[in-house]
Amino acid sequence: MLAMAQLMVVLDATIVNIALPTAQADLGFSDASRQWVVTGYALAFGSLLLLGGRLSDFFGRKRMFLIGLIGFALASALGGAANGLEMLIVARALQGAFGAALAPAALSLLSTTFTQPAERGKAFGIFGAISGAGGGIGLLLGGVLTEYASWRWCLYVNLVIAALAVVGAMFKLKDEPVGAHGKIDVPGTIAAVIGLVGLVYGLGKAETDGWTAGWTLGPIAVGVVSLVAFVLIERRVDNPLLPLRVVLDRNRGGSYASIAIAGAGMFGLFLFLTYFLTAVLHFTPVKTGLAFLPMLGSVMLTATTAGSMLTPKIGPRPLVPLGALIAAGGMLFLTRLQLDSSYASGVLPGLIIVGLGLGLVFAPTQNAATSGVEHHDAGVASAMINTVQQIGGSIGTALLSSFAATAASDYLVGKEPTAQVVAQAQLASYHTVFWWSTGFFLLAAVVAAVLFRTGPLDVDPDAPPAMAH
Repeated sequence: MLAMAQLMVVLDATIVNIALPTAQADLGFSDASRQWVVTGYALAFGSLLLLGGRLSDFFGRKRMFLIGLIGFALASALGGAANGLEMLIVARALQGAFGAALAPAALSLLSTTFTQPAERGKAFGIFGAISGAGGGIGLLLGGVLTEYASWRWCLYVNLVIAALAVVGAMFKLKDEPVGAHGKIDVPGTIAAVIGLVGLVYGLGKAETDGWTAGWTLGPIAVGVVSLVAFVLIERRVDNPLLPLRVVLDRNRGGSYASIAIAGAGMFGLFLFLTYFLTAVLHFTPVKTGLAFLPMLGSVMLTATTAGSMLTPKIGPRPLVPLGALIAAGGMLFLTRLQLDSSYASGVLPGLIIVGLGLGLVFAPTQNAATSGVEHHDAGVASAMINTVQQIGGSIGTALLSSFAATAASDYLVGKEPTAQVVAQAQLASYHTVFWWSTGFFLLAAVVAAVLFRTGPLDVDPDAPPAMAH
């Protein structure tokens, strides 16, 4: 049920993208307003994750997990029943807020439930596979539901997933007694929320308004200043929202940095390869979703085998750089795509290679990010994983969209914009994105090799002695 909850949170970042054009036609809102259906979720989710993680440490992970599940389901029902843009945006923001409570609670429950290295490796292998593959599953599910049912079912489907997860959680999950805790770090919470909202909002505006626009630079500047203030506050308060000991550990710091950078590269794959499949190969939404299935299979393969079995024995340092290098190789293969390329020879090999690499990135990093952390910090340590992935994805989307637009316009300079020339310009934009994504994965490999410690991960410091061997 923990993996199901993670799937629900991850796939909702992409499943609505497929449904958006149909929802837009049904509800009658403009292209300019459309982005807020996606941004509303991202803003609430990204900005409230740290608070959600700390609340699960304070009030119990099972309790926050159930609150997050039920709230997410109700918000999804509201969105599915939306009769206008405003109602849909409110529902998406509520989904993001409850997702911010749900995601860190799920991961911290996984961390505190599976403490023996072998079991922990298997559990994080499955969880990492879901994290790496959830975006692709969202594309497939969104395509099927939009084409054969209704765009509204892209939201209603969460009711089914949440109901199964709630039943499983009630019977299977156990919570630890909640010890005495201090007050919520209100100044830190305010600074973190303002900082993350500013950063995510500004990066979202960069994609549509350009990097020099006031509504891009202003929020980004406010976000950066607020996050600097947040770090200064956390160094001084008695009960910090994010104890700096959590991020200053080399393995956890390496995990957060690797996930953020790899997340930026992964968005280049999902977003722009989707464009290629639909615009060049003329795939339907369902066929586009099915096209990603081989990648999901390769993610599952490495995450649940090498990622889960080797991490407890040798640690993340050899695995994560290797996985990032493999993913970079897959992205490099995709830079060879042409207008006459076929799916089987042009797209499929690259997808499989990237998937094999991502499985080796996500399973070990999520395991390392919560290994050796004291139980009263497990929630916020887990929240940081989702926070950095969200920020990395937002930065990646903004940067890659900007680079793609520049590449396309540069290609068109001095040329007559015939259909063939415009198609070549779009292809040039995809190539640019795939090259940059290759660079992101190479950077992730270097960062992981430098930051991670050599050797097996630390055992759970709060586990009984028999479980810590």
